[in-house]
Amino acid sequence: MSLTPTQRRYLRTLTHDLRPVILLGAKGASEAVVKELGHALDQHELVKIRLSGGDKEERQAQIDVLIDGTGAESVQQIGHVVVLFRRNNDDPKLALPR
Repeated sequence: MSLTPTQRRYLRTLTHDLRPVILLGAKGASEAVVKELGHALDQHELVKIRLSGGDKEERQAQIDVLIDGTGAESVQQIGHVVVLFRRNNDDPKLALPR
């Protein structure tokens, strides 16, 4: 599922009040983190993640691992914070605009 620009804009408005659910440490995006992120996306659909330090390439590599491992889509990335979205087909929580 690919998000339209209108849907991304709507999801960005919802992220302002969210606190990061997952905080990545020095080891970065491991298999256990990807598994926990999958559970968090099943429950919330929209998840904010604080990435560990490092340069831009390291953060992008962490984001790529998280997206590939969970099948989520990136909604927004600002500095060390990224917001991911994945629709829960069994029990949708968020109503997306068309």
